[in-house]
Amino acid sequence: MSVLIYIDSENGKVKKSAFEVATYARAIADKQQTKVVAVTINVPQPEVLAAYGVNKVLSITNDQLQHISANTLNHLLQQAVAKESSTIVVFSASSQAKEVAPLLANSLQAGYVSNIISLPTEDFIVKSNVFSNKAISLSQINTPIKVLGLAPNAFKTEEKNVELTVEPFAPALSNSDWQIQVITTEKTSGKVSLDDATIVVSGGRGLKAAENWQIVEGLAEVLGAATACSKPVADMGWRPHSEHVGQTGKPVAPNLYIAIGISGAIQHLAGVNASKVKLVINSDPEAPFFKAADYGVVGDAFEVVPKLIEKLKARQ
Repeated sequence: MSVLIYIDSENGKVKKSAFEVATYARAIADKQQTKVVAVTINVPQPEVLAAYGVNKVLSITNDQLQHISANTLNHLLQQAVAKESSTIVVFSASSQAKEVAPLLANSLQAGYVSNIISLPTEDFIVKSNVFSNKAISLSQINTPIKVLGLAPNAFKTEEKNVELTVEPFAPALSNSDWQIQVITTEKTSGKVSLDDATIVVSGGRGLKAAENWQIVEGLAEVLGAATACSKPVADMGWRPHSEHVGQTGKPVAPNLYIAIGISGAIQHLAGVNASKVKLVINSDPEAPFFKAADYGVVGDAFEVVPKLIEKLKARQ
């Protein structure tokens, strides 16, 4: 019996979301008096997971899995679950995790709940955000194996050092695992990824032109934030679609979301509404986003943002 987690990584580096998953899994394992087992792929230093309560790492090293399809990852995790007699599998809110979690649940005939914001009760009832984070659902999972997907940025990381064992893991791969292959991936151009960001600075059509994006990047740089954009901005080619956030793009839930020149269409709000604090800068006092914002600044972004950057740099 164990709690199994899949470790999100990029270029061999463990992502922040993986530490959140490890913290969550450790809390469950402590209640059930069992161990936490992590599966890593091409991570050269999995020992960092010991600080977050992971007891064992199944370390997969295979250059062919540098770009892995959900189908193949599903097969690998099935083997890991069987090997470790895992009864609970925990995923982050990454796009890869959201793709593979339901596949794994179906393969294991397991109950699956996504967007979870609470630890399970003794009866294994969990809370999750639903209806674009406008309501909370209570779900009870009764199946022998349970698959859980965490909501983004819903749990703080907590260090809990334990003794860690790293074991090489070479799951069997068949021809079917190579029928779907990832040819390339599109990455955001910012220094901080949206998956790991605790602060996101986002821009909309109010910036008027692609060459004005420097004020978004300037504010993001001084805050150590990721950059994002609204759908029209991506559609017009000002920014790559990988930066498009919202219901039709990438949902985000940072500690602070700053919207510059974004009116606040319902589809955009649905994808960012889980942000803990929302700050809106817009010249239109009637912009819908102000109704959802925690803080609002009515003013010209080309005047407000440079002054904000100046003040922030002075504080630093």
